[in-house]
Amino acid sequence: MGMRHWALVAAGCAAVVGGALGSTSATGAVTPAGGAVAQPAAAPPVDVTKVALPMDCGPFLVATSLKAAATVGGSALTVVAAHCQADMGTPPDAVFLLRADSPKPVQLLRDADGYTLTELVIRSDGSIRGKARGYSSDDVPRFAPDVQVELVWTRSGDTWTKTETRTPVHAV
Repeated sequence: MGMRHWALVAAGCAAVVGGALGSTSATGAVTPAGGAVAQPAAAPPVDVTKVALPMDCGPFLVATSLKAAATVGGSALTVVAAHCQADMGTPPDAVFLLRADSPKPVQLLRDADGYTLTELVIRSDGSIRGKARGYSSDDVPRFAPDVQVELVWTRSGDTWTKTETRTPVHAV
């Protein structure tokens, strides 16, 4: 293929991606087509730096690895994945839900569960979805996660229910 053909292919791919993702002219925020994910919060999101996450990290600081914010049912929500900032390795994440109208974080996932979050979103229906890497057993070396985990949290009253789907990761 000549250089001109590659340029056309690249332009065509950009048009397809651009059509699948829209951006708002006011903010430039990219949102998936179809509105499956809640729009960014209209109300100011919770300032994560001003919230003490209930994690016991000893001498280490708490680090936030992922954050998503949205307004759902008129309430500003922020969900964060956080871990103890260790000198070496990647410690597992805990997941917390922060509400603008409540100073107390709701813990959705414990760091003791051993997951490292790779994706975290608040959906327009108010559910929270995440993807994580994990381990099938304690015998698996901590540097080689062998399970992909799909996490979904749904709310019923004041209670959050977590469901997870684990899929083995096959090494090539």
